[in-house]
Amino acid sequence: MSDEWFYETHKDALRFGLKIDRVLLDQQSPYQRVQVFETPLFGRVLALDELLMTSERDEYNYHELLVHPALCTAPRVARVLVIGGGDGGTVRELMRYPEVVQVVMVEIDGLVVEASKEFLPSIGTAWDDPRLQLIIGDGIAYVQEADVEPFDVILLDGSDPVGPAEGLFGEAFYRGCERLLAPEGVFAQQSESPELFREIFGDVVRMTRKVFGNAHPYFGPVPLYPSGYWSFTFASRTVDPMAVIDARAERVEQHTRRWDRPLHGAMFVVPKDLRAAIAE
Repeated sequence: MSDEWFYETHKDALRFGLKIDRVLLDQQSPYQRVQVFETPLFGRVLALDELLMTSERDEYNYHELLVHPALCTAPRVARVLVIGGGDGGTVRELMRYPEVVQVVMVEIDGLVVEASKEFLPSIGTAWDDPRLQLIIGDGIAYVQEADVEPFDVILLDGSDPVGPAEGLFGEAFYRGCERLLAPEGVFAQQSESPELFREIFGDVVRMTRKVFGNAHPYFGPVPLYPSGYWSFTFASRTVDPMAVIDARAERVEQHTRRWDRPLHGAMFVVPKDLRAAIAE
């Protein structure tokens, strides 16, 4: 048995460790260090620049909560843009909707995609779906420069705001997304731990509210991530996150493990101690 451990450290004050059974990949891409390893508790795990991204055991928590609130409330979901998402889990959940005609996924690091295809095939199961257009490129540049038809839903499936993902949390990026979003569209993203990164969480909610008009944080567990308590943000000019389209939700609930309609309403309750963090 290996005695090797992986540690994710925050501000030299918190360390979260996973025992490693076997390292499958440890390679430096042009953008970041990409690691995949096997663990006894979480199965295979993907880490980028020594930050935990996803695991076989718990990935459904993150991917279902990112995708389904937006897809079950947006009036139209024919065209969807995903920024990031190199492990393939977000695309997998999107392809559960027959209403989805095209998914454009823009991932900056091709090594993440290739590593996920090879070592995490149970997460990314829709790579060969003909509705997927995969672009290996800069998502920030794409939303600012692409001359394409508007998208009904835009999902930011990015890592923490460091390295190649740092610009994904800036106003210029959000303005680009707003430019590409249909008038009745929905934008959603992961918005960090409201405990460990409360300032970032508050900044995301306030910035998306400023750019899109309305922003609604929601919450759920992601056991792999330090603190285990994660936030997401739903933003739209016109769409009410509580206006779930039952026909879509009923179909997708046959496949989900975490998200369903009873949970949906509860996720959008903002705890008392976080209301000040998102106040103007």
